Amino acid sequence: MARAATPAVARLLSAALLLLVLVAAGRHAAGAPVVTELRCQCLQTVQGIHLKNIQSVKVTPPGPHCGQTEVVATLKTGQEVCLNPEAPMVKKIINKMLNKDSAN
Repeated sequence: MARAATPAVARLLSAALLLLVLVAAGRHAAGAPVVTELRCQCLQTVQGIHLKNIQSVKVTPPGPHCGQTEVVATLKTGQEVCLNPEAPMVKKIINKMLNKDSAN
């Protein structure tokens, strides 16, 4: 009879251990920011766009969601365009937008 209870006890202990690990992992991740997308947003980029057409620029550094820097420009039409962060024109656009924001 003691042998029949052993597999059930082992399963119960395994389940309790798994629950303990999950609770500990959940507490550790509670302060971490929530990433809404777990992939790169920019699959294709353009080299540049005229500054007068840009409403805002969002620069996302590399992270767990994507291994590359992403630059997303929101145009005055509402369309979002991914820009190549390495392109010289895009670097100028980012600098101008940052200087514009710091001047306000």
